[in-house]
Amino acid sequence: MSLPPPAPPACVNRGMRLLPPGVRPVRAVLGYVRSAPGTYLWLAALFVTTIAIHHMSPEFETDFLRQRSTNIHELSTNPRRVLIASAFWIDGGTWWSYAVLYSVFHAQAERWLGTWRWLAVAFGTHVTATFISEGALLWAIRHDYAPHTAVNTLDVGVSYALAGVVAVLTYRIAPPYRYLYLLVVLVLYGAPLVGGRTFTDLGHFASVLIGLAFYPLTRGQGGPPWNPADGVRATAGWLRRRRAPAGAD
Repeated sequence: MSLPPPAPPACVNRGMRLLPPGVRPVRAVLGYVRSAPGTYLWLAALFVTTIAIHHMSPEFETDFLRQRSTNIHELSTNPRRVLIASAFWIDGGTWWSYAVLYSVFHAQAERWLGTWRWLAVAFGTHVTATFISEGALLWAIRHDYAPHTAVNTLDVGVSYALAGVVAVLTYRIAPPYRYLYLLVVLVLYGAPLVGGRTFTDLGHFASVLIGLAFYPLTRGQGGPPWNPADGVRATAGWLRRRRAPAGAD
């Protein structure tokens, strides 16, 4: 008598499961997407705009993106429009890389915090970090550390919002792993600031600090913090069951 195949592991506990036992992979993926509607609607919009960019000539693309850029000139004329528009275009990188990053970070934050709290973190970080970085650039221009033409610097993309969400997920992880995660985040975003010291490096590091400042919004959300050790133990147990001979106790 053959035994049914063992169920896949619960890789992470409570609300962090990616593939619950007994659920087929396609259904699990669809369920995961439905659990983070804001993340995947945003990602779908980025897919459309990325295709549009690929059909533009290089000259037209630069001018087109500059009009949707959160540079000093556009912020001084129509800040509301460019703050929203700039979050729907990718300047550099591929859509697939953002699909992975959105699924790993944005989707988890939305599932944990709920759509509106997640959106508050993402958009709040995007706006605040933009004003910090562009304010620093304006100061540099006024003190002759940067040319006046920098007021039209191209600055679009979703990386500030992503950095803020990456940072706020610190509070989703149980100690002591939380502190290791935070150290990695600070090093990843702090090292470019020390080495390059560009206004975008400043914006990314500011995004991390802003994301951490959203701690009050995370209190009481999503149950107990996620403990990575639980996922490791569950995976190890599943592997042992897979290796056990048929009919073994």
